[in-house]
Amino acid sequence: MERTEENDPLKSALFLFALQNAIRYRSIPRPGTVIGMVMGKYPEFRERAKDASVLVDEVIREVSGLSPAQREEQLRALAPELAEDISRPREHTRELPPLEKAEGGVVMRFAPNPSGPLHLGHARAAVLNDAYVRRYGGRYILRIEDTDPKRVDPLAYAMVREDIEWLGLAISDIVYQSDRFETYYRYARELIQRGGAYVCTCDSERFKALKMAKKPCPCREKSLEDSLHAFEEMLAGSYGEGEATLRVKTDLAHPDPAMRDFPAFRILKSVPHPRIEASVYPLMNFSVAVDDHLLGITHVIRGKDHIANTGRQRYIFEYFGWEPPVYRHYGRMGIEGVVLSTSQMRAGIAAGEYQGWDDIRLGTLRAMARRGITPQAVRDAVLEIGIGETDISFSWENLYAHNRAIVDPKANRYFFVPDPVEVTVEGAPHQTAHALLHPAHPERGTRQLHFAGKALVPREEIEKRPSIVRLKDLFNVEVQYGEGTPRFRFAGESLAEARTRKAPIIQWVPAGECVPAVLYTPDGPRPGVCERAVTREIGAVVQFERIGFARIDTADEKGIFAYFAHR
Repeated sequence: MERTEENDPLKSALFLFALQNAIRYRSIPRPGTVIGMVMGKYPEFRERAKDASVLVDEVIREVSGLSPAQREEQLRALAPELAEDISRPREHTRELPPLEKAEGGVVMRFAPNPSGPLHLGHARAAVLNDAYVRRYGGRYILRIEDTDPKRVDPLAYAMVREDIEWLGLAISDIVYQSDRFETYYRYARELIQRGGAYVCTCDSERFKALKMAKKPCPCREKSLEDSLHAFEEMLAGSYGEGEATLRVKTDLAHPDPAMRDFPAFRILKSVPHPRIEASVYPLMNFSVAVDDHLLGITHVIRGKDHIANTGRQRYIFEYFGWEPPVYRHYGRMGIEGVVLSTSQMRAGIAAGEYQGWDDIRLGTLRAMARRGITPQAVRDAVLEIGIGETDISFSWENLYAHNRAIVDPKANRYFFVPDPVEVTVEGAPHQTAHALLHPAHPERGTRQLHFAGKALVPREEIEKRPSIVRLKDLFNVEVQYGEGTPRFRFAGESLAEARTRKAPIIQWVPAGECVPAVLYTPDGPRPGVCERAVTREIGAVVQFERIGFARIDTADEKGIFAYFAHR
């Protein structure tokens, strides 16, 4: 079917996302969902919101008039990248449960601290929120929570943005909390005036003792005027670090001591902030509550380790008379096998233990990318885990299964020979092996491996002392052992005989027609050699036959450097 609205990019965008949504969910999308997806992806269209509300009805009518096959045909012709996204295998990905009060669209946020790059733990909150924004339409806000200068790495601002772009989040707005200090100060004054906060100048140990005894500190009974004056003195620099704290009045009899008159602002002068000059800093629960209200956050999805914070933030919402967001708390997710602690990672990098933030022994998203783990695989693995309240362990095998489904159809096959040993095959004819680049896609062609009497094979295969081996895509080789070096003799080309004799099939490369290679794995580097054609695969994921999938990172005069992904 001919389309005539290409001259209006807004209408084209609405049509494409309506098509994608209709194909993915096998139903006609709601207008608000389509508009939300477009505005989230293309914020420049927001000034045309009224036009979108008119155009979307026409677009949905057009999509409704297409058969499922026609919708897929249209999307593949107009936006193959969107079609590819929905055509990837998703049979293992569970449908997320619906959100209450989400029918009219949602406003959600991902709020990392810029202390380092994002890791797999961040990915869960980031992806779950993103999935609901895409499902219901609306806005997705990236809120950089940088109100604690002790936890700010100036380089992390850019790293977080890069990781979010890699993960493919549909961010519509970016907010830096360090730009909003005057807003926080204004609401702090108002909270004091409402009787919900006071300036405490008690020694920290004395306050803790009173709190544990469920008793008020003397500062709690200050007049509103005195607390307001004390807060202005905090801002003016009259107090030293740790000498004054703005506290939120709560229930002193609360069973959780951490809920009793928790701090909202503190003085910090010993650590400068990289973006602003300040000495009075809002603490997380105050700035988060204020921003969730002012930014119109409708739903908050986060771990159940934040349940206490949710309770603290509700106090602030109640004092101001604001309606809180809908909160959903998911269970803890244990991730074994990689380092996730930002402080440990930073210390390891400084000590030379790790190459950088993308060292494949780390759990950062950039480490995943370096290994050849795709962002879609991370998304699918997180969505499969879901939003349940039960504590779970992250399954690396599930992540690898999702990634394998994505990279396997694309990855060309090559031979990598770790710890190679050169062998001369007696009586073997010179010949050329024609190995398929991909067994499922013969149309891609073959790699030509020219055998001229000598080959490099894996030492570990020979040390197993097999009586016969088959060089893959070539021929069979008898192995005879004596006191010295084993002898290798040509044993014919019969694949049936190799199978009958249970000959191990091993990878190989012709002597003199290979390049040095290092395959980096979480257990350490594996030096070896591989086919020269691998030099054409820089940046791509390939499959080293009988080894596993790997991403080719660099190739230079020293050889090829690759990073192991998984089997």
